[in-house]
Amino acid sequence: MAISPRLRLAALLAGALPAGASLGAVHAGAEQAATPPPEQAAKPLSVRVHRTFHTGAEQAAAPPPEQAAKPLSVRVHRTFPHETTAFTQGLLWWRGKLYESTGRRGESEVRRIDPNTGAVELRAAIPVFFFGEGLARVGERLAMLTWQAGRLFFFATDDFARQGSKHYRGEGWGLCHDGARFVMSDGSARLHFRDTHSFAALGAVAVHMDGAPVTLLNELECVDGAVYANVFQSDQIVRIDLPSGRVTHRVDAAGLLAPEAVRQADVLNGIAHNPQSGRFYLTGKLWPLFFEVTFEDPADSQPTPPSP
Repeated sequence: MAISPRLRLAALLAGALPAGASLGAVHAGAEQAATPPPEQAAKPLSVRVHRTFHTGAEQAAAPPPEQAAKPLSVRVHRTFPHETTAFTQGLLWWRGKLYESTGRRGESEVRRIDPNTGAVELRAAIPVFFFGEGLARVGERLAMLTWQAGRLFFFATDDFARQGSKHYRGEGWGLCHDGARFVMSDGSARLHFRDTHSFAALGAVAVHMDGAPVTLLNELECVDGAVYANVFQSDQIVRIDLPSGRVTHRVDAAGLLAPEAVRQADVLNGIAHNPQSGRFYLTGKLWPLFFEVTFEDPADSQPTPPSP
């Protein structure tokens, strides 16, 4: 089409139209600049996983609910006499005999007892200003805690000859040896680990049952990677998984003594395990009897009548 001189002049002034070009060429150039080139198709990619990790939110998530401690009852197989003057603090079984430590200042002893008759075959006292506590065996030696004096005494197992002592900090309550180290209680909700030779502290584990701490852990017995503990001033014994501190079983030991005997006795305290028979021996402070027992599911056990 013909371009008027006026339009041609405007195009030339704008620099968009070279001399001799038509206005149609100007429109064509504008249209070409306004239209983008065809878009290249997106290239498909896949994901290769090298590792995974947890986010902070996942790490902070609540742990699964703790499994409830399984209840157990006590089945009594037989009883035999226990000296009513013995303020029992520790108890263990070794080579067919029971070994017991007793407390009270001026009365604290270590004893060897015949489990057939209850007779004390051998005894040795500690100095009168010490209050005896838990008892454990390592090899041919017995180790006996004291309550607040921070002293551990060693005795030979055959004749109770004194074999030195060690110092420690804090209170001493219960003691056992798991084959690699001592396990010690101090009345708190923690079990403390101590070196076999130096008695140096090696760490501790917090004890909990059904999500709550268990305090007043007293006399201890190490059995196959677990610890059985008296809970002071109660008729309860707890089985503790050592790696986690979780109470897996709780034993109701109420009713062992007749009401008349209870009035003259003190609390349940003393657990010994016979690995040959699988049975346990229980007694208490100033109790008249030892009890040879097994721990059973309440649904499978028969009621145990109180002792005379």
